[in-house]
Amino acid sequence: MRIDKFLKVSRILKRRTVAQEACSEEKVLINGKPAKPSTAVKIGDEVEVLYASGSLKFRVLNIKETVKKDEASSLYEVIV
Repeated sequence: MRIDKFLKVSRILKRRTVAQEACSEEKVLINGKPAKPSTAVKIGDEVEVLYASGSLKFRVLNIKETVKKDEASSLYEVIV
């Protein structure tokens, strides 16, 4: 699955266009490397999203095309 779609489906970022912009500005790292919006994400990848106020680092646990709001957090685990 593309990283921009994963960020939207997992509800880490609200909209896919926001996810695409973040990737284009190199604010999304997969395994420590900047990711383009089309970069494929796999189970076990470590993703870091850089925000203005800090960052969120998480590991991909599952990949699904659609999930309910309650199940979105089951797609990843936050790494401290």
